[in-house]
Amino acid sequence: MAEAGIAVEVSGLRRTFGNFVAVDGISLRVQKGEIFGFLGPNGAGKSTTIRMLCGLLMPTGGGGSVAGFDIVRQSEQIKQNIGYMSQKFSLYDDLTVEENIRFFSGIYSVPKQVRRERAEMVLSISGLEDRRADLTKNLPTGFKQRLALGCAVIHEPSVLFLDEPTSGVDPVSRRNFWKLIYDMAGKGTTVFVTTHYMDEADYCGRLALIYRGKVIAEGTPAELKSRFMTREVLEIALDRPVEAMEALSAAGMETAIFGSTLHAVVDDGRAAAVEIEKVLGEAGIEVGKIEAIPPSLEDVFVTLIETS
Repeated sequence: MAEAGIAVEVSGLRRTFGNFVAVDGISLRVQKGEIFGFLGPNGAGKSTTIRMLCGLLMPTGGGGSVAGFDIVRQSEQIKQNIGYMSQKFSLYDDLTVEENIRFFSGIYSVPKQVRRERAEMVLSISGLEDRRADLTKNLPTGFKQRLALGCAVIHEPSVLFLDEPTSGVDPVSRRNFWKLIYDMAGKGTTVFVTTHYMDEADYCGRLALIYRGKVIAEGTPAELKSRFMTREVLEIALDRPVEAMEALSAAGMETAIFGSTLHAVVDDGRAAAVEIEKVLGEAGIEVGKIEAIPPSLEDVFVTLIETS
């Protein structure tokens, strides 16, 4: 049984598929009411972990609890007491908006006397009050996303799992979606969200960074940036970032493209800036500006991968 105040707790969680180790001894705790981010690249083990936590996949080793239920022995109880939204939104395209809502009311055993009230809640969350009779397949992606979220919480679960919920969604819809997440967390719902979008990680109260099936760091966004970034980050403004990256790579300096700029993680910012200008000048690439900037979570993640 998990301690009071703990919504999710796992220890030594492991999952293999034949000789392939997808999840390798993960241990973590998520407090009730927090937004917890599970951050990592595609194939890192995020979805496999979340499927085990949702009772959809049995662990090969280790154990834990979700919403007070054991993930090995009480998977059916977990399914009834959590909300789960997968990458594909879990909706039925050939049903109308209202038919999807009724379907999920039944799946989650919402009491009949409150189904109408809960349906109106979902319509309000998704902004589809005037489109309840529309076929779901005709909705824009952002509306599908919000409808899927509404259906995932129609039974008012204490823990909500979101697996890459904003994958393929435009930036405006992503921001609107996160506003809904904050509202739910503010009302006491624990939110466990997987993402490979580094900028989304800053929305989370606490994070675990996963790489090749292992948690390589955990903490608040600010803690991760201060604890793991002992090196400096330089932002290089120029008009030919791809060519510049290739020139710097040939000189033994690794950089990454951030929009129209390059980021370089270096030991000595001043010395590196001089060397960067020299290399790019010899390559005929004009540099607009080089300056030290606060690290992003992507900088942290890249640094941790390089040293793991």
